[in-house]
Amino acid sequence: MIWLRVLAAAISVATPIGQAFAERALPLANHRAVYDLSLAKASGAKAPAQARGRIAFDFSGSACDGYVQNFRQITELQPSEGAAKLSDMRSATFEGGDGADFRFKVETKVDNSRTEEVDGKAKKSSEALLSIDLSKPKRARLELTGPMLFPTEHLRKIVASAVAGERLLEARVFDGTGDGEKAFDTLTIIGEPKTEPPQEKAARVNALDNIRRWPVAISYFDLGKKDGQPIYVLSFDLYENGVSRALKLDYGDFVLRGDMTDLVVQPTPACNK
Repeated sequence: MIWLRVLAAAISVATPIGQAFAERALPLANHRAVYDLSLAKASGAKAPAQARGRIAFDFSGSACDGYVQNFRQITELQPSEGAAKLSDMRSATFEGGDGADFRFKVETKVDNSRTEEVDGKAKKSSEALLSIDLSKPKRARLELTGPMLFPTEHLRKIVASAVAGERLLEARVFDGTGDGEKAFDTLTIIGEPKTEPPQEKAARVNALDNIRRWPVAISYFDLGKKDGQPIYVLSFDLYENGVSRALKLDYGDFVLRGDMTDLVVQPTPACNK
């Protein structure tokens, strides 16, 4: 899912048409997924010689009750020279079902250094403005220019576009990462639906049988710099119910691969929205 763009060790536009398509798509599945990380590609002086790690992701909620995401990523990067760097990043978010408000808390620790914390909330004060109220790492209030999407709303737009047969989606996204003061311009490319069975045993479960899925690649840019090189590219297979597999995080100098090793799908709460 969209939440996977965060990689602590490298130190989840609305239109009436999109809303209509979203109503046709399946509701997002409540689920817990675990992914093992490994180094898929490395080039350049800054690339690690080895990498390993794990992601655990819990998603629950509905368009009626809002969405809760809990995420943890532990990653070890071994450079060609020197000691390995170990990072532990945890985040917890709540997003309103209407996509209007967002609460976030992110904690990151690298090796034995002091934990860095980001804690705040964001609300769409108008169609074109996002108001952010931070309590950590420092007290701050600011506004960003929109229109803006939060992570789950962004995911729903991608699914809606895929269901509608569209291949491109541009959106400005805020997810609370970094220092909590930054948003990203994104470009999502959606491929043709996949029909072959997934490779991971964890993805071969009844809950995903007969669920459409598409290869998706999301490029993240600094605001106003979509004509340049992306900061990174996140790609994965996206199921219509929001489950993701076959992850790849491309940071230019290196690419991390995430293989699903465990998946538990829970009943989705009833909601008529």
